[in-house]
Amino acid sequence: MSSMRKKMFSKLLLLTGFFVLGVSFLFFGCATAPKTLNPAITSPQVIVNPESISLGVAALTGAKIVFEGSGFKPEDSVFITLLGPNETEAVVADGKIGPDGKFTATMGTLAKVTGILKGNVSGKYAADGSYDQFIVITQPPIPAGTYTAKATSMLSDQSAETKLIIKKPSTVDRLKDWLGKKMGKIKDKQTK
Repeated sequence: MSSMRKKMFSKLLLLTGFFVLGVSFLFFGCATAPKTLNPAITSPQVIVNPESISLGVAALTGAKIVFEGSGFKPEDSVFITLLGPNETEAVVADGKIGPDGKFTATMGTLAKVTGILKGNVSGKYAADGSYDQFIVITQPPIPAGTYTAKATSMLSDQSAETKLIIKKPSTVDRLKDWLGKKMGKIKDKQTK
């Protein structure tokens, strides 16, 4: 290899390294520590991890969103409702309260797609018999903004609230969604 080609290859390798480092920082460098329940509080409380989510289809459906609470009446159940801008209201999770008054409720894919993205899940069978599932977006998602996540007990009048920030999709999220559309995993059926 000639000296000039080696220099070009070295520059290309260096640029690729910086790109990978930048992308890694974007994905992993901005994370915050997860919230934890305050053991000193005996009244009902709820937290959510992560505290901020994106309206990008791929980012949201791939995110693990968990609500945890304590101080509730044992052996009851709770449901989690998001209350936000433009009188938006969406039930996104539910959970069983244990004997210690604590619960964990994970937001499922269906709640993310129907409650937040305002779409649905569909699919078709492939020739080999496997089921190819995809997300169909039929209308705009709930608006970005700061939401109140309210945990409400089903049998008693207990409730607790926390904040959940819903952000507009970032450039990276839009790129992921574009790739998802090209791969047939996301279908945009919105009337424009």
